[in-house]
Amino acid sequence: MLASTIVYAGIILAVAGLALVIRPLPRLGIATRLRASLVMVVGIALVVIGLLAPARESRASRPTTQLDQFTPRWQFREIHTIRVAVPPERVFAAIKDVRADEISLFRALTWIRRGGQPLPESILNAGDREPLIDVALRGGFVRLAEDAPRELVIGTAVHIPPGARDTLTPQLFVRPPAGYALAAMNFLVTADGPNASIVTTETRIFANGRSASRRFATYWRVIYPGSAIIRRMWLRAIRQRAMRQP
Repeated sequence: MLASTIVYAGIILAVAGLALVIRPLPRLGIATRLRASLVMVVGIALVVIGLLAPARESRASRPTTQLDQFTPRWQFREIHTIRVAVPPERVFAAIKDVRADEISLFRALTWIRRGGQPLPESILNAGDREPLIDVALRGGFVRLAEDAPRELVIGTAVHIPPGARDTLTPQLFVRPPAGYALAAMNFLVTADGPNASIVTTETRIFANGRSASRRFATYWRVIYPGSAIIRRMWLRAIRQRAMRQP
């Protein structure tokens, strides 16, 4: 995601500029603290630009999945894919059965995401005895669609306006009320020959209103790299479990 890349490039420049203010390095062309300060200022400017850049809305041109039905529009999106050398039925079972402790870096990244705070059981504070999907569905997510062995879609509210009392239901995702930001994530399994599958996970967030979009854009651009790592590791854990299961 370009905006997130700009944010983290700015952070790196700002930190490097601060270090060069403390100790200029002539061999890098930064011989004075003034030049180092300029590097730091450019870095800070990039962070601000990346965080405040407006989010553009996209739309599914032709609905082909259940995710398209529930989130046909979005401003924020990530998508990851992996090939698994087992049939779709076994992959779909693994998607529903994989636990948090099977996903590399999951605990570390979710601990960072929640700021190290102890939280009730949820996808950000999952145990290691139950499937992660089940934990998510008890901890703020709803099942939007399940079409075994092809697609599973779950969703949650990532921003609710003050005073709102709407119940989180699949219908809410089809027509999000003003001020809401709703996230939907799917796992889509397609056959790749007689004994292999392609697994895709896609996350879409639609924020209904400028204020909701601005609020979530700042958050998304900061957490995106960690979110992308979690999704990739999640897919790898699904592949490993699917290949172990009989």
